[in-house]
Amino acid sequence: MKRFIPAGVLAVLVMTVLSACQKEAGTVQNQETRETSPGTVKTEEETGESTHVDTGGWDSHLIPQEIEAIPTGYDSPAKEQGTLVELNYNTYESRTYEQKTHPLGKRAIVYLPYGYSEDQRYNVFYLMHGGWSDETSLLGTPGAETGFKHVIDHAIQNGDFDPLIIVCPTYNNESREDSADYTLAFHTLTVNYHNELVNDLIPAVEGTYSTYADSTSPEDIKASRDHRAFGGFSMGSVTTWHTFINCLDEFRYFIPMSGAMDYEGDDVDAAVTASGHSPEDFFIYAMTGSEDFEYGNFTRQIEGMLGRPGGNFVEADGEMEGNLAFRVKEGYAHDGEAAMEYTYNGLRWFWNTKTAQQRTANPYTKDTAISDVISDPVFEGYGRMIFPVDEGYYSGDTLGNLGLTWYHNIDPDKTVEIANYMKSRAEAGEPVFYDIYTEEEKAADPAKEDTGLFFFGGNPGERFAVCNAGGGFAYVGAMHDSFPHALELSKLGYNAFALIYRPGTQTACEDLARAIGFIFEHAEELEVDTDCYSLWGGSAGARMAAYLGSYGTAAFGEKAYPKPGAVVMQYTGHGEYTEGDPPTYACVGDSDGIASWRTMERRIGNLSALGIDTEFHVYPGLGHGFGLGTGTAAEGWLNDAVAFWERQM
Repeated sequence: MKRFIPAGVLAVLVMTVLSACQKEAGTVQNQETRETSPGTVKTEEETGESTHVDTGGWDSHLIPQEIEAIPTGYDSPAKEQGTLVELNYNTYESRTYEQKTHPLGKRAIVYLPYGYSEDQRYNVFYLMHGGWSDETSLLGTPGAETGFKHVIDHAIQNGDFDPLIIVCPTYNNESREDSADYTLAFHTLTVNYHNELVNDLIPAVEGTYSTYADSTSPEDIKASRDHRAFGGFSMGSVTTWHTFINCLDEFRYFIPMSGAMDYEGDDVDAAVTASGHSPEDFFIYAMTGSEDFEYGNFTRQIEGMLGRPGGNFVEADGEMEGNLAFRVKEGYAHDGEAAMEYTYNGLRWFWNTKTAQQRTANPYTKDTAISDVISDPVFEGYGRMIFPVDEGYYSGDTLGNLGLTWYHNIDPDKTVEIANYMKSRAEAGEPVFYDIYTEEEKAADPAKEDTGLFFFGGNPGERFAVCNAGGGFAYVGAMHDSFPHALELSKLGYNAFALIYRPGTQTACEDLARAIGFIFEHAEELEVDTDCYSLWGGSAGARMAAYLGSYGTAAFGEKAYPKPGAVVMQYTGHGEYTEGDPPTYACVGDSDGIASWRTMERRIGNLSALGIDTEFHVYPGLGHGFGLGTGTAAEGWLNDAVAFWERQM
């Protein structure tokens, strides 16, 4: 996914000027932490069987195991734009709040969603900035919005989360220089901010705008806590933890990001007990990056909270069995990009009517909009590659009327089945998609962002096949030419992959070579047998399979991996071959106006003359792109091809 950082946000959020070792004595710095996979924290102590925790607004959601990138295009202005307004209110200097000796006039920036109406109630998210920042740093000011404001607009417009009010306050007293003073910010301002928050800011906001609080009385504010959240990055995360331990009566949801307060978890756990709230009364979605300088401290605090038998925190996995979800983004550091992405992900799992409906309603149908599948959060950003990334090569608005250039035999029932297969696996936390290139490689060649392997799992330890769709080397027609084949192979117990590649003969073959190498290098993790694997393809995809069969992976920039045990080709006019070609199965229709059946027949004959095992079928009356051949003269060809492959084993 492409990444972006709005102008100004990076500079005001990043706290990299402070290294972890610059913090005062008494805090734990540069802790050695256990290796932790993204999305999980493992404690060394047994905590016993976890009990189900009712997480209120979260209980109909599944939190993804990985943090999703902000979708491409969200950095530009949305069609439906919310409004920023300035809210002025009075408070007192945090250091002397109880004495009220130093009155202050302060400001918050308030985001009102597109179509805001006093006739509708809105949830409220209070979002605190980090160091060297103020209330304007995250969303900007009226008439001078940041790119992250555009992200919020797009997310609400596209149903990533419900319309809500976002409040950007500040813990600064006099100016943003207060937040640049680490000692002042960490030990005083963030510690005392909850006083201002509860006594001054919440009443000012929720007495002005339409929220779930019936009034600004303490009783009504507490009664509406299910509709209120607090979050922040870096020093804003420290503020979030202090809000958590002091304001559980007023808030149910919390998003701390890359900033620790209590390095053992003792104070946080004790605060819950002292509050009288049960573990069912709150939910924390905590996020950081593996390269973040706060990773060690942040992880240690989370582990301390989770690792205390009889404590108040239970780790929440994808099934929501707990009240604390912790996610780590591999490779992410302490910067504005991370702050935006974490905030976006946190909000996607608050008060999300669309997501709740998708989790509990019927699966996809023929009437499901293609755009809804692409943007479904369960696919974590790769949904766009289920269909051609170049929208000019497909037509139709729903799964039932999907059309692909040059293909006229798309089975709507199979399209729906494939989409639901992917959705159900993703919801169950099973692997659906794998990147084949590193982030560095994709940055060097952005076209590689539109590549990867969709996985259709068979029996663990079984052999694998890679299916390659056609599309004239102009696009990838996977929904017709590779996904159906991979799904059917998985039903037979084989592990099947469908490759999304860069259009172009050379680049497509390079991507297939990389995919083969990826599978070999990760065979143990993928639980596949690499012996006698097979390459499948239709039209342009058949050429790819044939090229790799003829010349091997080394010819396309990868190290030399074993050649396939079999190549399965459909409807292509490819004629090249070598003496070292693998056993090859081919089929085509005799009415194919694009790929002549005689060209395929000659190639198969040439291979057979070399003593290479082959099989060839031509089907009467069929044109180009018959796919699985359901309801045609070619029906059952896939089983014949599997038998041919098995013969090579």
